[in-house]
Amino acid sequence: MTMNVKTIPLAFGSGILEVDIPEKNLSRIILPSELEIKEEGTSLIKKALVNPINSQRLSEIVNPDSKVAIIVSDVTRPTPTAKILPPLLEELYLGGAKNENITIVFALGLHRLQTEEECRQLVGEDIFEKIRCIQHDRKKCRHLGETSFGTPVEVFEEVVDSDVIISTGTLEFHYYAGYGGGGKSILPGVSSEKSILSFHSFYSKLFEGDPLSGRADSPARKNIEEAARIAGLDFILNVVLESKKEIVDAVAGDFIEAHRKGAEYVDAMYKVPVEPADAVVVSCGGFPKDINLYQATKSLENATSAVKRGGSIILVAECSEGIGNKVYECWNRECRAPEDAVKRFKNRFEFGGHKAAIVGRTAKEFKLYLVSKLPETESRNAFFIPTKSIDEALEKVLSENPDAKIHVMPNGGWTLPVRR
Repeated sequence: MTMNVKTIPLAFGSGILEVDIPEKNLSRIILPSELEIKEEGTSLIKKALVNPINSQRLSEIVNPDSKVAIIVSDVTRPTPTAKILPPLLEELYLGGAKNENITIVFALGLHRLQTEEECRQLVGEDIFEKIRCIQHDRKKCRHLGETSFGTPVEVFEEVVDSDVIISTGTLEFHYYAGYGGGGKSILPGVSSEKSILSFHSFYSKLFEGDPLSGRADSPARKNIEEAARIAGLDFILNVVLESKKEIVDAVAGDFIEAHRKGAEYVDAMYKVPVEPADAVVVSCGGFPKDINLYQATKSLENATSAVKRGGSIILVAECSEGIGNKVYECWNRECRAPEDAVKRFKNRFEFGGHKAAIVGRTAKEFKLYLVSKLPETESRNAFFIPTKSIDEALEKVLSENPDAKIHVMPNGGWTLPVRR
């Protein structure tokens, strides 16, 4: 008797891994309801700039003497900055802005510095040559006040000293801020270490509550928006991407109202009602979402709503740059069991440690398998069962329950299953 098997390709770094699932076990492939692209990204961006939400056009905001700061995403984000900047600059030139008065600032938050090559690639050769491009320096920040959450607002002085502050970025789900984009490029994007740690420390208080991903009323989002207001963020230009990283929508204007409009679009595409299954195979969607385990845990979190308690999650993430955060690595080594990481985090917030606690909390509820290029000891230290292939992990799941119903999430970084 031949068993019918379905082969599903899953992104792994810049390549593909295939998984063979017996059809009787395959529950569903959880895909976003992506709309077909009817319009080229550049023209969507231009439209957004011409019709900003609750704001004047940028060409009306700037004048020939304006010092303009444009904040852009760093290399860990999929934002197509090289596509966003040309129409944005055209709009600025329309208002008389001059190249020598414009500075492009890479929002690094607490991430590593980028190489010149990475900076060049992100903005595009032409723009890199003609406009000053600098990276955020968290040691050169100015104190501007504090939010009602007690987070100090300390922003990179190059941004503070501009007359017009513009933020660009991608609107997608975020495990803590509800969504990326909007004022998030100010806090944590171009803030001091003290501000960023204060911002993140609230997460330990909300950690055991309901998931915050996909919630515009997330306390972190409120904190971000208070900080952006204090910093004087004038205008945002955010894009929504589909899983192949093509632009499907763009919003511009007021950093709260334009952001919410974009969030509606994200919800319509990426929130997917599901019945929880016995197991889920989740790929982050490839590079850069699976560049390291630190980034890949976002897909793990998204997948939890698609699995019954006690079920299995198979995370497919290349992790070519390893764990991706020294503190996270350290916690993984020091916390012997998932419970240790959760307890330690509740007692003392430490940035990077939050990832160990997130995975620890998840490992207490589900069996976690990892298909990656990490050494086995590192996978084990991070509370995963290391497997050499997706098929090996599946065999383990099916040997325990031959009738297991299994969901597959090819784009874990983008998809947010919502329990029916």
